Amino acid sequence: MLNLGDRKIILASQSPRRKELLSGLGVAFTVEVPNVDEKYPSSLPPEEVPAFLAGIKADAFREKVGENEIVITADTIVIHEGQILEKPIDRKDAIQMLKKLSGSSHSVVTAVCIMTKDARNVFSDRSEVEFAALEDEEIAFYVDQYKPYDKAGAYGVQDWIGYIGIRRIEGSYFTVMGLPVHRVYEALKRLA
Repeated sequence: MLNLGDRKIILASQSPRRKELLSGLGVAFTVEVPNVDEKYPSSLPPEEVPAFLAGIKADAFREKVGENEIVITADTIVIHEGQILEKPIDRKDAIQMLKKLSGSSHSVVTAVCIMTKDARNVFSDRSEVEFAALEDEEIAFYVDQYKPYDKAGAYGVQDWIGYIGIRRIEGSYFTVMGLPVHRVYEALKRLA
């Protein structure tokens, strides 16, 4: 069990999955959503994009983080054949993404920034995910029922598509879900 004393944790994310995962660590926290432009330089290697974006989100709190506050930000991307699959813009885009992922492997990289008044720790965790071949009807059903428009790569590992479509994960399931809680716990322990 973590004892952070009188320190207050702020999860700077609107993701319900990140809230659920951080709750699982048994720490108290509040949620504040940063208002940032999530653009990144096109020259940045795909693996470095989540760390860059997690850093931008943390920077939104730079001036207002208090003496005993800890801000946690995160960003997740899906990389398929060297290309970043971001959040889909509509149904057609989501279906196209899932067709790309069908019957192949891809990487999921989640980066986290843990920031205090005096320090900033950014780290990334990577998992490899292998999808079974999905039928067009399965993809359409998932997109229509679950509307994965807020998810990188157009899917949630914890959703129906994860149940029926994911054959194998090498790495942390929680990294794929959006927050490598084992790494967050280690980082918070060092601050305790």
